[in-house]
Amino acid sequence: MKVRVDEDKCCGAGTCVMLAPEVFDQREEDGIVILLDAEPAEQLHTTVREAASMCPALAIELSGNA
Repeated sequence: MKVRVDEDKCCGAGTCVMLAPEVFDQREEDGIVILLDAEPAEQLHTTVREAASMCPALAIELSGNA
């Protein structure tokens, strides 16, 4: 699985960080998503898929074995 984030779409809701803190973080100044791991381990795939589906701005894109 490969993860991409669109910072321009991100609204800073933080749902992704709450669900998958190993993969996502937020900038201090504005809450915009920071991608920590563009190719997370297989055991995180379910959680990352959930984070992508819960993103209110649809700012997380998954590819590969998504």
